Amino acid sequence: MQHPGILPERGMLLKALACKCPKCGQGDIYESGFSMTVRTACSACGLALATHDSADGPAVFLIFILGFSLVPMALVLEYFVHPALWVHAVVWGLAALGLTLGLLRPLKAYIIALQFKYRPHTLDKN
Repeated sequence: MQHPGILPERGMLLKALACKCPKCGQGDIYESGFSMTVRTACSACGLALATHDSADGPAVFLIFILGFSLVPMALVLEYFVHPALWVHAVVWGLAALGLTLGLLRPLKAYIIALQFKYRPHTLDKN
């Protein structure tokens, strides 16, 4: 028996990865370009997106996720390969930067989707 709320809903997770509106899945959450600015409203359904506040949640989650995954991988690489210190700096610096830039927008979109699901009155002003 699966308990509701333990695993993320597949549809909500896919909408967040695509950075689409949590209500209709059609409109973009962010302004065009490489921006973290949330649109005032969904262009497809009119959902008020600007009323949410994800604060520092996405960044904190990424710190924990990347810290708990990249540090052990760096230790394993050091143990087996013994690369120079500059190799560690380049490899793990680029990995952290790339993963952070790649995951920050979808993670923020997922938090917006969670707010819409569990506190719809804070987002849906229609």
